[in-house]
Amino acid sequence: MRNPNEVVHSGYQEGNMDASIKLSNLTQVWFDSLQGWRLQFFFIPATLVTLITFATNPVLLTCIFLSRALRQETRYLLVANTLAADLLFLTLNLTTVFCNALGVHIPPTLCQLNMVFTVTAYCCAILTVTVMVADTYAAVRWPLHYRELLPPARTVRILVGLWVVAALYPLSMWIMMEMTEGNAGAVDTPICLVLISLGFIQATNMVGVHIYFCTAALVCTLLIVYCYVRLYMVTKTQGIWQSRYSRARVTLLAHGVLLLLYFVPGLVFTVELFLFQQDDVSQDVRVWINTINMCLLMLLPRAFAPCLYGLRYREISDTLVQLLHRRRRLCKVTGA
Repeated sequence: MRNPNEVVHSGYQEGNMDASIKLSNLTQVWFDSLQGWRLQFFFIPATLVTLITFATNPVLLTCIFLSRALRQETRYLLVANTLAADLLFLTLNLTTVFCNALGVHIPPTLCQLNMVFTVTAYCCAILTVTVMVADTYAAVRWPLHYRELLPPARTVRILVGLWVVAALYPLSMWIMMEMTEGNAGAVDTPICLVLISLGFIQATNMVGVHIYFCTAALVCTLLIVYCYVRLYMVTKTQGIWQSRYSRARVTLLAHGVLLLLYFVPGLVFTVELFLFQQDDVSQDVRVWINTINMCLLMLLPRAFAPCLYGLRYREISDTLVQLLHRRRRLCKVTGA
């Protein structure tokens, strides 16, 4: 007669083996579909958009951190955090797209860590742009007490808290998966995708994954809508909304477009997670949606953010001009 512990252990190993085979087969079919539709060429626009962002974001971050005045402003610290989160996300996303397009195998542990850091960076950017709206509301609603409400030290603590909140769920899910799945998480796969990693987590914890994403999206959306409605109610008697092309209208439109660009890819990704569990959905449809979302939709807000959130602030533009003039004078002195 077999020991009950041996039976449980044997069943656990068989479950791990089945999960490993399923994961390996799924990723192989996904890779074949990716190659069959020539979707690996989507890495070209993804690379171009990423390189443009890599050329602008570090410049804006340099302007903010080299200027003592800008470092003391809450809104610029929030902009810097958004740009930093975008850089991390773009680095991980482009690495994943390149490896999948070229058929480079990523070790399983690195693939899981890639999922953790990618979700963290994306969620942190979403949380930061949400806090930026709340910051604007606080500056307009309580102008005399604004600096007391959000001094630089408190802003830094808020930013650290945003990173912790953004990382808490994906990190805990990864740890839980490593503890419960054992060797199933160590299977070597042809491609590495956040969707597949979260999809397998969702298979065992569907409620948790949907609650995490839906709750975060709902809270951020409600806070943004509330702040914008209150801003309009507070400022409607000041005449700043009367002109069709007033600065307030243009700023609201620019911020609204950027917020939409940030939130839409997250909504599409939530739909992808839902379709991942549907057996009646074509695999090609899933591959197409995921590729377009990864290589285009998720990159658009990162490409527009430097222009709409960075260069639109006059202080950042002035600091950039000063740095360029200082560098030009330095070059002239060195050349002389």
